Amino acid sequence: MLRTGAQLRQDGGVDFMVWAPGAVSVEVVIADKASCLLKPTEKGYWSGMSPEASAGDLYALRIDGGMLLPDPVSRSLPEGVHGRTRVVDPDAFPWNRDSWTIPLFQEFVFYELHIGTFTPEGTFTAAAQKLAYLKALGVNCVELMPVAQFPGKRNWGYDGVSPYSVHEYYGGPEGLKAFVDSCHEAGIAVCLDVVYNHLGPEGNYFLRFGPYLTDSYRTPWGPAVNFDGPGSDAVRRYFIDNVRFWFEEYRVDALRLDAVDRIFDCSPEHILQSLSREARAVSEELGRPCYLIAESDLNDPRMLYPYERGGHGMHAQWCDDFHHSLHVSLTGEQNGYYCDFSGAENLVKALEQGFVYDGRYSTFRQRTFGASPEGLPLSSFIFSLQNHDQVGNRAAGDRLTATMALEKVRAAAALLLLSPGLPLLFMGEEYGERAPFQFFIDHGDPGLVEAVRKGRREEFHEFQNGNTPDPADPETFRRSHLDWSLLKEEPCRGHLEWYTRLLRLRRECGISRFTAQESREVSLLDPQGVFRVLFRLEGKPLYLLTVSLSDGVTSVPEIAGERVLIQQGVLRDEGALTLGPFAVLLQSV
Repeated sequence: MLRTGAQLRQDGGVDFMVWAPGAVSVEVVIADKASCLLKPTEKGYWSGMSPEASAGDLYALRIDGGMLLPDPVSRSLPEGVHGRTRVVDPDAFPWNRDSWTIPLFQEFVFYELHIGTFTPEGTFTAAAQKLAYLKALGVNCVELMPVAQFPGKRNWGYDGVSPYSVHEYYGGPEGLKAFVDSCHEAGIAVCLDVVYNHLGPEGNYFLRFGPYLTDSYRTPWGPAVNFDGPGSDAVRRYFIDNVRFWFEEYRVDALRLDAVDRIFDCSPEHILQSLSREARAVSEELGRPCYLIAESDLNDPRMLYPYERGGHGMHAQWCDDFHHSLHVSLTGEQNGYYCDFSGAENLVKALEQGFVYDGRYSTFRQRTFGASPEGLPLSSFIFSLQNHDQVGNRAAGDRLTATMALEKVRAAAALLLLSPGLPLLFMGEEYGERAPFQFFIDHGDPGLVEAVRKGRREEFHEFQNGNTPDPADPETFRRSHLDWSLLKEEPCRGHLEWYTRLLRLRRECGISRFTAQESREVSLLDPQGVFRVLFRLEGKPLYLLTVSLSDGVTSVPEIAGERVLIQQGVLRDEGALTLGPFAVLLQSV
C-alpha cells in the first residue's frame, strides 16, 4: 500500500501525504470542499487528513501559497498533466480473476503494442477485443508501451510526467485494470513499460516539491533522476514504491525498465538492485512471479546476475546485438550504430550467447565494449526482428515488411521464433503490416514542439533517407495506426499463418528447453547468410534448423533420417539439399 498521495480511510475521509522538504506550508485544495493544511512530519514529508474528501474528488496541492499543482503521486489526472488529481479507490475495481496462471518466464512470447495505435479506437477496451487473436497467434505476454499520463492525446509514452497515473484517453485506471483482467482470463501475461531514467518536460512540476532531478548527470532527454544526491532517499523510495504499485494494484506480471543505461547512481546499492529486491519481496508476499526486464545498452552481464552476486537482478534484458546482426544480414545497412555489425558471423554469435560485443572494440563507440555473458541462459535475452525503437527511430518509421520481400522476412522470423532466446513481436509484424510507426507528440508548448522536431532531425540524421515526419502533425499519428483490413487479403493472411505455424512449432518442439549454450550448435554454412542450428539435450540431437537469408541458391548436405516439420524454398536431390532464396527447413532428427 502506498504511503504518499491520497489514501482512502476505511472510516471515511482521505489521508494525504506529500514529500516537499523545502516547503514552509503545504495545502490540499479539494473541489467544493474545505482545504486541508498538511503538517510536517519527518524527513521532509507532510501529512494530514480531510474528513470530507472521498473517492472521485478532484484536488490540487499548493506549496507556500503558490500555484495549484497536481500530486506527484497521482493515480488519475482526468484534466491532463497540468490539471487536478482525482482521488481513486484502488480496491473498487471488480476483478474477475483473483488468481491466474501464466506461462513460465522462459516460455514467454512477447507482443509489444502501443495502445493508441493498436486499434482505431486507441483504448484498452478495444485492445482487449484482440486478445483472442493474439492467443490464436501464439502470444502469451502482451507488452504495453508506457501508459502513464503524458501531455495531450498522442505520444509514445516515454515523455510521461506522472509515473503512478494511467492515461485517461486510453481508459484510465479502470480501463487498464480491465485489460489486465482480460489478459489473465485468456492466460496471457502483461508486461508494462515504465520510465525511471528521466521525467518528461511538459507538466513536470517535480522540482516544485523537492530535488527529484539532478544536474550532476544528463540524459538525452534532460536532467537525470536524483538517485544518489541530497534528498535521494525519498526519490529512491518514490520509484521503489512505483514497482510495488504496478504489481499490487494493477496485477501486472512484468515491468520493462526503459533505458536503464541512462540511470545514474553511485550509491552502495544501485537503484536497480533496490528495485529488484522490492520486486522479489512483492513476489513473495503475493505468491506469484514479479519479473523485471531491462532495456540496456551496456552489454553488461551484471545486469542479469542476482543481486546476491553483486548484480542488478534483472530477469532478462532486450538484446540489441541480435537485432542489429539480423538487420544488417537482411538489409546490408551499416550506417549509424549498424557500422559495428557485419551480419552473418555476428548473428551466429548472437544465437550462441546473446551479446556480440563481449569485450570487443566498437568502431561506433570508439572503445572496447561489453563483457562475456558466459553462464547466462539464452532465456536471459529478448530477441526481436522489429520493435518500437528500431522501427520508430528511423527517418520514415518504415517496417521491414514494407521494404522487402515477405519471404525474406519469413526466413528471419524462423531464426527469431525458433531460437531459445525470448522472442518479441512488434504489433502488426505477424501479418506484414505496411503502415509505418513514426514518432508522434501532442505537446502544448510551441517552443517544446520545435525543440522536439529539431532533436529528432539531429539524433537520427545517420538513418535519414528523406525528411523526418513532423512529430506534432496529427497525420504522423494517424499513419502509425495498424491497418487490420490487411488480414482479409493475401499475402498478409499467408504471412500470419507462417508466424502462427512457427509459434506452434516453438511450443510443440519445446524450443525454450535449449537455453544452455551446450544445447545448441550454431554454424554458418555460407557467408552470404545460410545458418544451421542443431538442438540437443543431454548430448542427443533432437532438431535441426536450416535458414537462408541469402537471395541466391545454396546446396548443403542432407542429414539422413530427418522428419520435416516446416519448410520454405527447399528442394531435395540425391542426398543434397538445394536451398532457394530465403529457405527455411526445420527437421526432427
